[in-house]
Amino acid sequence: MGTFITLEGGEGTGKSTQSALLSKNLSARGKTVLQTREPGGTKNAEEIRNLLVSGNPDSWSPVAEALLMSAARDDHLRQSIVPALENDQFVVCDRFADSTLAYQGIAGGVSPELIQALETYVVREHIPDLTLIFDIDPEVGLDRAKARGQNLEDRFERKGLTFHHKLRQAFLEIGRKNPQRCVILDASQPIKDIEAGVWQIVSERFL
Repeated sequence: MGTFITLEGGEGTGKSTQSALLSKNLSARGKTVLQTREPGGTKNAEEIRNLLVSGNPDSWSPVAEALLMSAARDDHLRQSIVPALENDQFVVCDRFADSTLAYQGIAGGVSPELIQALETYVVREHIPDLTLIFDIDPEVGLDRAKARGQNLEDRFERKGLTFHHKLRQAFLEIGRKNPQRCVILDASQPIKDIEAGVWQIVSERFL
């Protein structure tokens, strides 16, 4: 099997930038890399993404969000992630199941039993080998997200500052509870410094 790396965190933490940089650095060293994201990563999952990340913040309940996220994840795993891992590739994924636990579970109030049941049934044995959690003050992160300019995928950004503070604590809790898998990174650092820190972690573990 290949190596499964996920990047997690709240809005504006720079995950997408670091996902691209890590994928580029791995490719430069001769590794075959699938760079992907959630929700999304396949045609069907991208269609579900469009339902989730745009529109009114209250258009879906947290339970409905969790179900839609899991439907997208099931297709993503079957059609994209698992075949790549079976071909001994690196998979670098911007968000995965920890985001459902953080956004819909801990911050959104969906019962732990439902979140766990969905993860058990959909993810099965495909737990990431490494999860990088990017941590930043939510106000700074949201300002960063707004600074990107016109963004139609801002439904979660508009859920309110209280929600985003809960979200930050949720990701920190996930990191503390899973120290073998998760590494928490200070996302307020310059991009190059974060890139170097990410590369040190990945190269020490897998190269």
